Amino acid sequence: MKTIFFTVLLFFTQICLSQIYMCKDGITKFTSEAPLELIKAQSKKTSGAIDPSNKSVAFSIVVETFEGFNSGLQREHFKENYLETNKYRTATFKGKIIEDIDFTKNGTYSVRVKGTFNIHGAEKEKIIKGKITVKDKEITIEATFEVPLDDHNIKVPKVVNQKIASIIMVEVKANLKPKT
Repeated sequence: MKTIFFTVLLFFTQICLSQIYMCKDGITKFTSEAPLELIKAQSKKTSGAIDPSNKSVAFSIVVETFEGFNSGLQREHFKENYLETNKYRTATFKGKIIEDIDFTKNGTYSVRVKGTFNIHGAEKEKIIKGKITVKDKEITIEATFEVPLDDHNIKVPKVVNQKIASIIMVEVKANLKPKT
């Protein structure tokens, strides 16, 4: 009887520890600060997941969901000419948290996540620094990182290279809740 009790207890402990946290409404912002122009855009449709049991992290965004820009024409050029969203619909990041975190305790943790960032069909391994806050069974992730356009084969014509930065700053903030 004790063996059955401990087996059931172990099984339920595994289920609790392998709880997946997800979101579909994370916010991703980008900024291009070039000598002649500042461009900002954001999307409130970032999807993400964390599996605390193995420290896996995955995020995805449909690139067409970015809004903002300085004009409609600029948004159109972003989609059609630079990121070619008809061919490369999503940007993704998949990786693992390097530091150990106790996801069962409320707190804020500085972390690094090592993984693969894919945009415009080109993958690049990255280590992204960020902050994870655990509070009342919810997890908030915040990160800021650079995306060099050359790393992802994103070409900018010379005629506008003073208006588009060669390195884009990206910010992500997402509040993840237990998957039910």
